[in-house]
Amino acid sequence: MNTASEILVIIVSSVLAIFLVVLIVVLIQASKLIKQVKRVTVRAENVADSMEAAASAFERTASPIAIIKIIGNIIDQTTRSRKRKG
Repeated sequence: MNTASEILVIIVSSVLAIFLVVLIVVLIQASKLIKQVKRVTVRAENVADSMEAAASAFERTASPIAIIKIIGNIIDQTTRSRKRKG
């Protein structure tokens, strides 16, 4: 081999080695990022589930409370009208 081809082999080998190191670093960082995204996703799902449960509980209690308020208003109106008459 002559010197030009040896220099070319050294340059190509160096570039490939640098590329390999950079690729390994990028893959490690991407793996860390994916794990963090998974953790955030799990937390978001937990929050969404708890909010859904709270909304469901509110929905179950909202209609009886509304009925109780309506009945209370009717009773108040009837007692007020009886006081006025009497």
